[in-house]
Amino acid sequence: MATRTRHTDRRGDALSKERIVEAAVDLLDEAGESGLTFRVLSAQLKTGPGAIYWHVANKSELLVAATDAVLAGVLAADPAGATPENAIREVALGVFDAIDAHPWIGTQLARVASQSAALRIFERLGRQIQALGVPETAHFDAASALLNYILGVAGQNAANARSQDPGTTRLDVLGAESELWASLDPAEFPFTRTVAPQLRDHDDREQFLAGVDLILGGVTGLR
Repeated sequence: MATRTRHTDRRGDALSKERIVEAAVDLLDEAGESGLTFRVLSAQLKTGPGAIYWHVANKSELLVAATDAVLAGVLAADPAGATPENAIREVALGVFDAIDAHPWIGTQLARVASQSAALRIFERLGRQIQALGVPETAHFDAASALLNYILGVAGQNAANARSQDPGTTRLDVLGAESELWASLDPAEFPFTRTVAPQLRDHDDREQFLAGVDLILGGVTGLR
């Protein structure tokens, strides 16, 4: 019995959870959630599934750990001296860039909204809302509006990038869509026709931050 316990300990110590999570992130970046299986992960790590199950109970737990690992930098302590507005912008852009680089994170954050990384993002935003002097009765609505905007827009941009046909650039897609907007019936879509050139030329990251600032403008007005 004692021998069996020592053998199990050696198997558990042979592979760290950090290595497993790092390999999982690589697989998710390459093949998405459907491409992450314990069989494929075991082959990549040159080990057996049992060694992985020693550290993570199932795929859901591994996905949460991978999301946490990618967002660790975003969720680090606030920089000293940053205003609440700049701290919110930093969190928002950090999440946006992380989802842009790892599109699968958008789905995970939506799926585990009450757990782990998403909850910590909400906490970071909420503390800055408090620091802005917003009335307590508006705290939940303000933090929720920011979180929903950040996750929604960042996730949608990542989904749009994944849906592009191979060999097609973002400029190609926006150019074609802009031409479509410009050709719409002027009586039915006068506004959409007017902003068609802005669709073609806009920068996703800058537009995302502009939306954050619009929400912040409304939030600070509550003071």
